[in-house]
Amino acid sequence: MNTLIEIKKLNYCYPNGPDALKNINFSIKKGEKIALVGPNGAGKSTLLLMLNGMLKPDSGEVSYLGEPVKYDRKNLRELRRKVGFVFQNPDTQIIAPTVFQDVAFGPVNLGFSGDEVKNTVLLSLSKVGLRGFEKRPPHQLSGGEKKRVAMAGILAMNPDVLVFDEPTSALDPAGSEDIMELLDEMHADGKTIIISTHDVELAYPWADRVILLNRGSILAQGIPDEVFYDKALVKYAKLSMPVLLELYESLTERGLKKSENLPKSILDFVHILSLNNIGNYPAEKKEKIKCGRIHLVDVDKVKPGEIQKIIIENEILAIGAMGSKAKLMAEIGNIEPDFTYGVIDKCLLKAINGKNTMIITSAGMIKRVHDRVFEFNKESLRDIEILDFKNYAN
Repeated sequence: MNTLIEIKKLNYCYPNGPDALKNINFSIKKGEKIALVGPNGAGKSTLLLMLNGMLKPDSGEVSYLGEPVKYDRKNLRELRRKVGFVFQNPDTQIIAPTVFQDVAFGPVNLGFSGDEVKNTVLLSLSKVGLRGFEKRPPHQLSGGEKKRVAMAGILAMNPDVLVFDEPTSALDPAGSEDIMELLDEMHADGKTIIISTHDVELAYPWADRVILLNRGSILAQGIPDEVFYDKALVKYAKLSMPVLLELYESLTERGLKKSENLPKSILDFVHILSLNNIGNYPAEKKEKIKCGRIHLVDVDKVKPGEIQKIIIENEILAIGAMGSKAKLMAEIGNIEPDFTYGVIDKCLLKAINGKNTMIITSAGMIKRVHDRVFEFNKESLRDIEILDFKNYAN
């Protein structure tokens, strides 16, 4: 992976305040999903504001694609086109009287033609699941919808890097899941994603890499398993270990056989239990059962009526919809998904219990499904089959 952003020996102090950032060093590579994790006041938001030049360090350097950031208006404008920023409070960046006008603000200022602006805005709204909201006043939207408008406004600039300050702040669990799935969808489309959060339960399964901060300093950085499994380190950062890791540690202390990899999901934990011959078959049957299939449907290659046909003919017992296009297709087809977040693992859990499932998704997420199922089959020595729609259509 190529390095997009690099920070070297960065220091920053707010006027008449304590040091906000102290000797910060890290890099961001293309295609990564990074979580800056720490308690309130750790310096997460301040550090994010450095990534696209909204704050200038007192000392040290921020570089993009190997070139030091220059803080004149022309260079900052170009940097902010490449590194998009979504604030914790979407009201901070929503400025226009309608959703369309707000999302159009960036393309208009970049000199897009009228048709280009319209097409870009409609595409961006479609990506965040807000098609049809063009004429709505932003002040009438929910908190989650406002966050989506802010995301669409950034996507309309087509940045390489997307930065989100506390993306699930003030949202209920369902709204948080929707936002995190949107981030996964953007990542599948090739975007590099950086978020800040104090929620270890969110960061642990989501991030490729975490950067742990406290009091303006980086305490550790690495893969989530290594960082969050260090109990002393996490405690020093004034955080808690993820619940799955606490449970795993507690059970291994009581004799549960350790696995090669730490659990990052319920599915991983079920696999660890199976290695200990726990839960390998339903209690009422007392025998192992044949795994079910996962039927994979690409919304760009199927009509809603065809999905209903697949469900009936293949005895589908659970349905997951991944991404805004998939959810829209399900709604049009009068299909009620059982899962809309954590879809792959939840369908795998059903499959190991012998149930056929369906995942409705779109092009960018297809590979993610295949990769995760392949990885799980390899680790668990199971043979859960994926059946793509093209393999049995008509």
